[in-house]
Amino acid sequence: MPEPIRIRARTKGDVVDVVVLAPHPMETGMRTNPAAQLVPAHHITRLRVDIGGRTVLESRMTIAVAKDPLLAFRYRGARAGDPIRVTWVDNRGQTRTDESTIA
Repeated sequence: MPEPIRIRARTKGDVVDVVVLAPHPMETGMRTNPAAQLVPAHHITRLRVDIGGRTVLESRMTIAVAKDPLLAFRYRGARAGDPIRVTWVDNRGQTRTDESTIA
């Protein structure tokens, strides 16, 4: 099972600052291992953030994203106590969803 997605969401007036760390190897499929064999591609292809049951961010990712992607954004219209859910899907069909609450 992949490591949990780390989510930090804090209100600042009527704006919520959201930071998401999505642990994932993000292999491009172009790197070789010490035996000179290609390491198979393994990367997040889609990431979605829902706040209070409403999708507020959808991202498509490619092999050009570094290991353990970090996303930060601001969102207006949420309050402390609202639930926040982050879901990713990778090129192998694996998925991970984690939830938190806005502080």
